Amino acid sequence: MARKFLYLVVILVVIALGSLLAFRLFGAQMMRAALVPSAAFEAQAAVRAQAYAEPNMWIARPDKPSNPALWAPPGYKPATAPKAALFFVHPTSYLERTRWNAPLDDATANDRAALFLRGQASAFNESAAIWAPRYRQATFGAFLTNQQAAQQALDLAYGDVLAAFDAFLAQVGPDRPIILAGHSQGALHLTRLLRERVAGKPLASRIVAAYVVGWPVSRTADLPALGLPECRTPTQRGCLLSWQSFGEPADPSLILDTFDATPGFTGAARRGTALVCTNPLTGTPNADAPASANLGTLVPSADLKTATIEPGKIPARCSGRGVLLIGTPPIQFPSFVLPGNNYHVFDYSLFWANVRADVARRLAG
Repeated sequence: MARKFLYLVVILVVIALGSLLAFRLFGAQMMRAALVPSAAFEAQAAVRAQAYAEPNMWIARPDKPSNPALWAPPGYKPATAPKAALFFVHPTSYLERTRWNAPLDDATANDRAALFLRGQASAFNESAAIWAPRYRQATFGAFLTNQQAAQQALDLAYGDVLAAFDAFLAQVGPDRPIILAGHSQGALHLTRLLRERVAGKPLASRIVAAYVVGWPVSRTADLPALGLPECRTPTQRGCLLSWQSFGEPADPSLILDTFDATPGFTGAARRGTALVCTNPLTGTPNADAPASANLGTLVPSADLKTATIEPGKIPARCSGRGVLLIGTPPIQFPSFVLPGNNYHVFDYSLFWANVRADVARRLAG
């Protein structure tokens, strides 16, 4: 599933290149030809946690000038002395097929990652000091093939995330509350991090919440192995939230068909199991909320350089096995809505102000 789930996200690249019609005609074959690396996987030395003591290993950290995670839309501002620390793992921003993993100094990938932080991690900057590492992320094409090299690329990327997390823990101190968040590939790595560094460990008591967004989590085949329960109330601490956003009519079959073919973190089959579906408008599972409950959607400009907050526009309700439905949005988004009415790219933006309020509420609880 990890190798194939981002089929949906890769469509973004196709759209950006003006090739949507070709995608509809040739689909996965075209994406593989365009994006799966032809080179052999390049084994690389592990990055040690000590390397992440250097500011240039982070896209965002509290002392970094021009920190993109400190951006806020008009009417909002980051806290000057936030109580908690956030470890944020950004989604895929490397699109090349010449390598299986992004170089840490790839300027284009890092610029795209900074843009993701502005639209996603910024929702947390009123409650937390934000740390977001550079990591040798797997390229988009790694999710389009079952080659061994694809899993090797994901393992290499996760090794960097793990090293960065250990450095993050050392630098924020032993007592500070911690928030975990990620999106898409970042959320995938976050689930593995929860399994290996949080589940059954004393650290679990410091976790305010884990926002595993844009990646499916099975309630029965995954969640018991991740060390945190599903968030059941709006003020609950030490729990996990997850959602995947679709307009209506929704067709999540590409996600569910792929997801169902894989085993979960517990070793049990995922086929037919319910997904964790947190309604970000209420902070509770399996909920239905009207647009009036939406405190503000972050609506980007067509060039993604600016954004404004529009409240009361987007409803949300959990449906079926656990997808989040948002009806027919009245807001015009840039042309990055994916087939199946998948609003994956906007999983945080749709509910930006509610995510901001959610984390503040849980931190205060």
